[in-house]
Amino acid sequence: MVKKLLHTRMRVNDIERTVRFYETALELKIARRSVSPRGAQIVFLATPNSDEEIEICQLPNSPGVQVQPDLMHLAFEVENLAEFTAKLEKKGYQLSDGPTPTSSGSVIAFIDAPEGYEVELIQRAK
Repeated sequence: MVKKLLHTRMRVNDIERTVRFYETALELKIARRSVSPRGAQIVFLATPNSDEEIEICQLPNSPGVQVQPDLMHLAFEVENLAEFTAKLEKKGYQLSDGPTPTSSGSVIAFIDAPEGYEVELIQRAK
């Protein structure tokens, strides 16, 4: 039986650019770095209030990553979407979609990470 989700892996073309995005835009912290036996650079990012991590991987000598539209996304809860968006904009990041109210009373928005991976921001209904 599966006990819990440990991490989600995303392969990227430029690991430093991607890590900088997650550190700057979302203020995630690097948990650890390593190089795999195949020579892949790997960075694990800690996610607030969660045991799950995001694994960012750059595999040398492999075809470039081309993320299809709406293939997958990571979703993060934020306390106040308007305030969070204002902070993003001060850092030079723009929303790619939203903010959009949902039928549940939450408000969602999206920002694009490098390679086109989407990041959903969710302000839950109070």
